[in-house]
Amino acid sequence: MAEAEERLIQEALEGDQEAYRKLFEAHRRAIHHIIAKLVHNREEVRDLVQETFIKAFNSLESYRKEYRFTTWLYKIAANNSIDYLRKKKIESLSLDRPLETEEGFLTIEIADLTYSPDRDLATKEKRLSIVEAIDSLPPKYREVIVLRHQEDKSYEEISRTLSIPIGTVKARIFRARELLKKKLKSLR
Repeated sequence: MAEAEERLIQEALEGDQEAYRKLFEAHRRAIHHIIAKLVHNREEVRDLVQETFIKAFNSLESYRKEYRFTTWLYKIAANNSIDYLRKKKIESLSLDRPLETEEGFLTIEIADLTYSPDRDLATKEKRLSIVEAIDSLPPKYREVIVLRHQEDKSYEEISRTLSIPIGTVKARIFRARELLKKKLKSLR
């Protein structure tokens, strides 16, 4: 742990409000980021950041110096967010079971507005065109495109796999993309 942070923690434990403020300012953004990843409501995130620091500062004496302060603080933030999400019960309505009302039971039917046979067909045709365009590439270009974009390999991994220099990998990928653009442009 940095000596300055260790000194701030000690000063905070002794009741120095400025030390608390400096610790808060040093870690506020990171804590906000952690909580925002879990809780997707801005107002709630701000409240949870405040709660996290209140909890952390209230239990600062339980912090052990052999661990990083940030790790300890991040754990409090994550646990605080998880606790919030557990407490927040979202009332849901089942679409499979009839809803009981005073007048009897109601069934709910919702139209699927997302289904579009024309759009689905166009998407499939486009996907097939891309696959056909890739398949029509010369083998040395096809293999780098497949490794890069379908198998999500890095340039270094492709270089090792194919036993070629990274510069050659980059050049082939560039050339393959140019060929694909031309082939796909002619299909439009």
